[in-house]
Amino acid sequence: MSSAPAYSSDVAFTPTVKSIQARKGSREGYSSMEERGSWRTRITPDLAAFIESQTSVFLATANAQGQPYIQHRGGPPGFMHVVDDHTVAFADFAGNRQYITQGNLAENPKAYLFLIDYRTRQRVKLWGEAQVIEDDPERTAKLMPQNYRARPEQVIVFKVSAWDTNCPQHIPLRFEAAEVEAIVAVRDQRIKELEAEVARLRAAQPSR
Repeated sequence: MSSAPAYSSDVAFTPTVKSIQARKGSREGYSSMEERGSWRTRITPDLAAFIESQTSVFLATANAQGQPYIQHRGGPPGFMHVVDDHTVAFADFAGNRQYITQGNLAENPKAYLFLIDYRTRQRVKLWGEAQVIEDDPERTAKLMPQNYRARPEQVIVFKVSAWDTNCPQHIPLRFEAAEVEAIVAVRDQRIKELEAEVARLRAAQPSR
């Protein structure tokens, strides 16, 4: 039976990774991070708000042979639910029916969630284990976004063991279409108001 890792970041910082860090000069900094408490293991209120605001996330799994796979999951804000300070769950919508993620999790529960917000240039990495829950209509209905046009097929529950954030370096600044439309709508309304004011002022000028 394997012993518990010394640090939560050991979920990613294996001995091989640490040896490479030492060779390339970053091990001292990460060792200091470990001594200060390493990566967080509980979902904080700020992280919960970030998770539940996302409309697009990536779920990584691997099969028993170690072959990795990344699956995109999307939905309206709130489709990702923080159940408690260790658990994220969401309704898994019907898709192309390949079931690679489900097959991988049946063989290997280890999983990884990658969240990125291009508008705020934030990204969050979550390590843990996940399971697929079928035939639980009550839980599925509770997690299903209201009035969202998709068919929920099952539920995915993700148990967080460690999480960390990345710096914003190299993240392109992008906005959601709805955000751009709202900004443009405000601008267009202001233009109309200014045009109406110009027309009023011109009409009030005495004719020559």
